Amino acid sequence: MESDIRYIVVEGVIGAGKTSLAKKLAQKLNSELILEQFEINPFLEKFYQDRKRYAFQTQMFFLVNRFKQQENILQGNLFFEKIVADYFFDKDRIFAHLNLKGDELNLYEQLFSALSKNILKPNLTIYLRPNVDRLMLNIKKRNRKIEENISRDYIEELDKMYRRYFEDYDKTQLLIVDSTELDFVNNERDFYLIFDAIFNEKRRYKDYLVKEKNWKIL
Repeated sequence: MESDIRYIVVEGVIGAGKTSLAKKLAQKLNSELILEQFEINPFLEKFYQDRKRYAFQTQMFFLVNRFKQQENILQGNLFFEKIVADYFFDKDRIFAHLNLKGDELNLYEQLFSALSKNILKPNLTIYLRPNVDRLMLNIKKRNRKIEENISRDYIEELDKMYRRYFEDYDKTQLLIVDSTELDFVNNERDFYLIFDAIFNEKRRYKDYLVKEKNWKIL
């Protein structure tokens, strides 16, 4: 079953633990690790201070940068059989529809449509879905200066967008993880709960991993 999962992406709202889980999976699988380069976006901190003013610049920088990363994935890496990433290309569009409007959104859509045609699809998308309280706690605990001005209202809006997006998601196999009470960073049992669900022989097109081991097919 493991052989059909060569490219895994971990997704979720800001603070969901995407990077932490991606790193642990990549280490366990001895795979190539692709991390979102949010820290090099020169507009991001300003965006959190003034969303309306800096949304378009922030979004366009992310779109181009993520596309360049995806081009590298297409070229492949001879040293690794598997790839694990802490984002997928479509996330850019989720954020765009939250933050852009009017002509800016129309221009974005044209560019996204052109760039996304040759993007490699993952074999499996893992959607980490903790509740908003846990998201805010995680953001506070990691204490990134760039995130000091993220409001709860923004995270709630983003959480709604993500949930709506994955309700109708049909592009890849999907594992939804209710991670509100999971600590897959410090608790190996919680990590292997997710890992075992990924490679379980009964995994189907769309699964939902709840607390403990009672995961079920949607």
